[in-house]
Amino acid sequence: MGAVSLNNIVKRFGTFTAVEQTSMQIPEGSFTTLLGPSGCGKTTTLRMIAGLLDPSEGEIIINDKRVNDVPIHKRNLGLVFQNYALFPHKTVAENVAFGLRYRNVAKSEITRRVADALELVQLPQLGNRYPKALSGGQQQRIALARAIVIEPDVLLLDEPLSALDANLREDMRVELKNIQARIGVTTVFVTHDQSEALALSDQIVVMSNGRVEQVGAPEEVYNTPASEFVARFLGASNILGGQCLSRGADGAVLDVPVFGKVTVPSAKAPHLAGEGAAKLVIRAEKLLLCDAPPEGGAFSAPATVETVDYQGQSVRYFVRAGEVQLQAINMIDERPFPVGAQVHMTLRPQDCAALPG
Repeated sequence: MGAVSLNNIVKRFGTFTAVEQTSMQIPEGSFTTLLGPSGCGKTTTLRMIAGLLDPSEGEIIINDKRVNDVPIHKRNLGLVFQNYALFPHKTVAENVAFGLRYRNVAKSEITRRVADALELVQLPQLGNRYPKALSGGQQQRIALARAIVIEPDVLLLDEPLSALDANLREDMRVELKNIQARIGVTTVFVTHDQSEALALSDQIVVMSNGRVEQVGAPEEVYNTPASEFVARFLGASNILGGQCLSRGADGAVLDVPVFGKVTVPSAKAPHLAGEGAAKLVIRAEKLLLCDAPPEGGAFSAPATVETVDYQGQSVRYFVRAGEVQLQAINMIDERPFPVGAQVHMTLRPQDCAALPG
């Protein structure tokens, strides 16, 4: 049993169902991310865990206790929102101390714990400042300090990095992961950003249209997607429709356009039951473009470069092989292939995944 358990949760708003029959286990001490596009139900799920919304059906269990009827202020949860929700008229120290004062903690204990929390987020000298005097990154750290100072059972983070610029967001996600690892608090993080989910998480819950598509470690969800939605949403993928000719202990043999017969290892085809319609998933960074076909390149095919998206150390290419357009993300040393270049695409079967058609 996890620190947080959702059992057959449903949330309706009138005739609209935002979350449908959702169950998940969030292990104690883990960093679990709810990932998906806008409107998929991830924030609604987080708000039900927090007690800001009541589920229409099902039960929510936190540390072995059913909390459906427990109000938010009695759930001992830390919350950080997208806009940080700091009190502008209170100093940094007063903001961080707010939850402790609400719990009637002794004044001397409040002073110590606020100082410890500010030290943890590396802002020990800012206690007397007001939020308006802080940068966005500093405000984010103060919001985090306020959430963790109460020593919550679960830390809930609703897209807390989305308001930051790109470079600061990358720095803060590293810092956030370090802080979570140091204090060991069970954390539920909501984002639509796949890179954040992959970088931060012990467990990713991919959601779509109010349903859970897949739950697993970042490597599992990325390399062995359970559905076409997961394959397309998490990373850049090429998906070729074809036929599964056989399914055995050695793997699944798929016949697909461009590459012909490809044997996908069994571990990369757990969701494919047997013969019939199937799809081959090729991650864009696993499709290598070369000047000439490799020796013995059974899975090499000629293509023409149609679009070049130069990104510095890497390039995203869109290439065409007959009627099929594919994308490849390759590292480069100097110059990318130009538009119109004739190249050879190469892939390894172990880098592919197979899905039902």
